Amino acid sequence: MAPDAVVLRVGEQSFTRQQFENLILALPPQLQAAARGPQKREFARQIAELFAVADEAEKRKLHAQPELQMRLKYQRDNMLAGFLYQQLVREARVDPAQVEKFYTENKDSFEEVTARHILVRFKGSQVPARKDAPELSEEEALAKATALKARLAAGEKFEELAKAESDDTGSGQGGGSLGTFGKGQMIPEFENVAFTQAIGQVSDPVKTAFGYHLILVENRKSKTLPEVKDEITEQLKPTVAREQLKTLTESKGVTLNDTYFAAAQEPEGVKPAGPAGE
Repeated sequence: MAPDAVVLRVGEQSFTRQQFENLILALPPQLQAAARGPQKREFARQIAELFAVADEAEKRKLHAQPELQMRLKYQRDNMLAGFLYQQLVREARVDPAQVEKFYTENKDSFEEVTARHILVRFKGSQVPARKDAPELSEEEALAKATALKARLAAGEKFEELAKAESDDTGSGQGGGSLGTFGKGQMIPEFENVAFTQAIGQVSDPVKTAFGYHLILVENRKSKTLPEVKDEITEQLKPTVAREQLKTLTESKGVTLNDTYFAAAQEPEGVKPAGPAGE
């Protein structure tokens, strides 16, 4: 259907396909899916009702009432401010020196680990039991994990033991391989060991909600600045945009009546709303 094809009429108002789809974009993400899915027709009926009622409100001059005019101004200005903020984010130019400074100050967050693990689940763990595998108590699972570590120390290969014994059947098929992962991708108890364990050594059993893990770290390195430059640049764009908004506000000049505003203290924790989209 052509973008200018009329898809909805409400009284004397008509809306093209493009206008209707632009309206959908104004909705929260969860409602956008419904507006495009099987309930699209019902959504259009609800929108038609909204437009019809709003049209009647305008005919009754409700929009001219002083108490409503300021509400409408706030909603309009908040939307405009949000669009400006989003535009500034898209167009933000991040100084390479800012990128380098951020990388230097947060280098640890760009560290990556390549590791394997063997999982021994216990009753109540957040992984399903393997077929015909016995339900172990926490004490029994810890004892089994300790025994598996002893077998590794005696010379058995980690990959083969993972295939035979790990209750994480997904990684177990690959010899316990978890591939390469960064910080924040694993649960804290596991991550704390993976990012500190000596390379090439098998950890003591590590308890998590999934069971007891034996962790073998094969490699650990930090991504280089060229590798993460674009990622950091995108991460810093909102900061640059907010600074631009702050400068813009200051350039306009803001004056508060101290007599009025000193009379009321803001409750602790209350934060004025910022532009939509922040």
